[in-house]
Amino acid sequence: MRAFITTLTLGLGAAVSGCGDTTGEQVLIGGGAGALGAILLDANPVTGVAVGVAGNLIYCKENPHRC
Repeated sequence: MRAFITTLTLGLGAAVSGCGDTTGEQVLIGGGAGALGAILLDANPVTGVAVGVAGNLIYCKENPHRC
């Protein structure tokens, strides 16, 4: 069951990771996805938010044509 939740969470994160037209939107969407992933995995939500924000900002800076 844990593998299913992990796969589902990673899929959800990948689906929303490229969203957001502005830096503020990218922060909010990345943070939300990170928090949701952390809650689903029973991890620290603050860490999840930090990882989600960083991941989304880095993704959008590296791949601006996909954001």
